[in-house]
Amino acid sequence: MRIIAAVDERWGIGKNGGLLFSLPSDMSFFKEKTMGETVIMGRKTFESLPGGKPLCGRENIVLSADKGFTARGVRVFHAAEDLLREYADSGAFVIGGGRVYELLLPYCSEAYITRICADGGADVFFPNLDASKEWRAAEISEPFTENGVELFFCKYERIKPNFERTSSGC
Repeated sequence: MRIIAAVDERWGIGKNGGLLFSLPSDMSFFKEKTMGETVIMGRKTFESLPGGKPLCGRENIVLSADKGFTARGVRVFHAAEDLLREYADSGAFVIGGGRVYELLLPYCSEAYITRICADGGADVFFPNLDASKEWRAAEISEPFTENGVELFFCKYERIKPNFERTSSGC
């Protein structure tokens, strides 16, 4: 699996249930990377999508502890174990929110991170991959300015497995 996120200078990703910044280039980057792919998100992230509808051109997966949650056009998993059984070895993109990122990051091999050089006053944070011994920045774009903030795109790669798979035997 892979992760995609936009983070501010403190690795913040959201505030009051929404994004920190409105940046068309980040939205284009997100669309370019995820179009035609499977995207995995939590219920709150799904409900925050425009019109509360699935992202078009992608298989939409929602992980929700709410056993009563259903939505048209999405596949719902209520247990991370069930989702991982099917998608852990896939190229699916984990797209948020904070709890889903935290839960699935150990199973991801790549992270596409838009770095925004500003403080968005976040109340939800992504783990700082620069401070992790398990991740390295493999690609970094040139910085540019949009809507008054500097940003750049990074691709991180896992350099040290965070878990070991065992057979279903003993």
